[in-house]
Amino acid sequence: MKIARVTLSDRASAGVYPDLSGPEIERVLGAALDGKLDGEVVFVSRLIPDERGLIAQTLRELCDQEGCELVVTTGGTGPAARDVTPEATRDVLERELPGFGEAMRAVSFAKVPTAILSRATAGTRGRTLIVNLPGNPRAIGECLPPLVPAIRECLKHLRGE
Repeated sequence: MKIARVTLSDRASAGVYPDLSGPEIERVLGAALDGKLDGEVVFVSRLIPDERGLIAQTLRELCDQEGCELVVTTGGTGPAARDVTPEATRDVLERELPGFGEAMRAVSFAKVPTAILSRATAGTRGRTLIVNLPGNPRAIGECLPPLVPAIRECLKHLRGE
């Protein structure tokens, strides 16, 4: 199974600081999916700036050319002007699955009241599931594990199982 993790950050992509969120996605998903899927998991990584067109282009490439079954983004889901990940994601989705964002906000709100500012979403493009996660590694560790059962189930449906 090929999984893409896409970190969206102007500063990390410019080398101002290291990408900690992308590796956290790999850690959490690797542990959650270990032994629960047929075959090995291969991660493809991208680190790009917060540019709507570039984000959409990268998502299309990962889904359509690279053949990733799952694309997980991190960053760009807040209310700041440069936070355009949900818009870029919607530009490429065929069907939105808003329950993913709702679940993440519910999990996070209990710990961080400002979590309701997140605009993260998810959906499908062809046979690929795309999920937006927050940019904070700690938030990834809190938000991603509860989504894993729904991710697995969605991937089964997309495969036609």
